[in-house]
Amino acid sequence: MANHKSALKRIRSNEAKRLRNRYQHKTTRGAIKRLRDMETAKDAGDYLPAVISMIDKLAKNNVIHDNKAANLKSSLTKHVSALS
Repeated sequence: MANHKSALKRIRSNEAKRLRNRYQHKTTRGAIKRLRDMETAKDAGDYLPAVISMIDKLAKNNVIHDNKAANLKSSLTKHVSALS
């Protein structure tokens, strides 16, 4: 158990950040799956910028690595362009 007030606050804030990161990561993974399941190029093309934005936010907050974000964005862009 923590002995200092600041350590107790750190425990609380870490838990809040963990839950927020987990929610954002899970939401982004769902959006990626939704994008990959889309049939038409128009729908996928409209949805792609929103997914890329979500991926960039995760990378900015160090929830995922920058290289993983780049790989995801590249593969999703290739997928969408292959639909047409």
